[in-house]
Amino acid sequence: MLAYFDCFSGISGDMTLGALIALGVPPDWLKDNLFSIPLEGFDLAVTEQSRNGISAESVSVHLADESTSRNYSQIKSLIEQSPLSENVKSNSLKIFEKIAKAESGIHNTPLERVHFHELGGIDALVDIVGAALCLEYLEISEVISSPLPLGRGFTVCQHGRIPLPAPATVQILKGVPVYGTDIPFELVTPTGAAIIAAMASSFGPLPEMEIINSGYGAGQRDLETQPNLLRIITGKKNENHDKDEVIVVETSIDDMNPEIFGFLIERLFEDGALDVLFIPVFMKKNRPGTMVQTLCEKHNFNQIINRILSETTSTGIRHYKVKRAKLKRKTVILKTSLGDVQAKAIIHPDGIERIAPEYEACRKIALEKNIPVRVVYDTALKEISRQQSLDKNRAGL
Repeated sequence: MLAYFDCFSGISGDMTLGALIALGVPPDWLKDNLFSIPLEGFDLAVTEQSRNGISAESVSVHLADESTSRNYSQIKSLIEQSPLSENVKSNSLKIFEKIAKAESGIHNTPLERVHFHELGGIDALVDIVGAALCLEYLEISEVISSPLPLGRGFTVCQHGRIPLPAPATVQILKGVPVYGTDIPFELVTPTGAAIIAAMASSFGPLPEMEIINSGYGAGQRDLETQPNLLRIITGKKNENHDKDEVIVVETSIDDMNPEIFGFLIERLFEDGALDVLFIPVFMKKNRPGTMVQTLCEKHNFNQIINRILSETTSTGIRHYKVKRAKLKRKTVILKTSLGDVQAKAIIHPDGIERIAPEYEACRKIALEKNIPVRVVYDTALKEISRQQSLDKNRAGL
């Protein structure tokens, strides 16, 4: 199940819990699991509210003692020794680590010794572990979020008056798309920032999906300009194909020995390039040249750039992100009369499966048996087609 966090008015821990409860998480079930950590001295109050005519769940954590303080090591131990599932433990610790690293950098304190009320307070534990529990209960396998709006002004914490967004929030949101607003309040809290930064696989507009449900969590403050709500939309992704994001790296060359291009393409594939194209182009002063266009993943990006700049006469490159839609595929081994052949089983949107033998596997057999590579291709495809026909006939009997 996919969950899209529509953070048009920001996000906080209690707004997250409210929206997830509105999606169907029983409050009593949530409290029972939180008490098992064990967490004591709190109660969870869930009330229905209306914001601009929209029904939403409002969650408040009532504490018997607000002075509780723990450091990061104590929190890790508390969660790791709890009876919660490994998935809930992992996600809870991932969220807490976001906050701890931010506070460690701001206060110049070793990570394991980060010690302050906001991190160790029961309310933060309830929000963070509660969010992880709710995501598991709803069987959410992926979270995508909208960009986050940030308020302006100042707020008061135990250290005194600080600017908005809070320094911890800014640290946590490194790498997350945000935008400023004129709303003079805190829209994204450190806890809310940590939850979405740790859980979201990507940020952007509502993805292509089949909507199943939606839930609204209410913030504690009324906003004059808009409803103070977090909306979470759940649904199913289009399962006919996979989507991802890769990087295109390209440069145009008109002054290089053409023999080098063959060497370059080999090295780029060794560096992890997904694809390499050499495209004839006309450059300035109508000089014929070659555009080298390379497709790579983020973790190979710097290596690909270094390879192009060191192996060619190019003095600069262009790069940009692109989205891909891919047919689902899996690796299979074909049992043939010539030996085992590795192949791709490609699944089309209509469910039909197409087999494509891998070139390197066919090449290896062709060299070993001293036969044309096309014979290996043809043999593998004919024999797997015959086997599939036999399997269909048996299934029909």
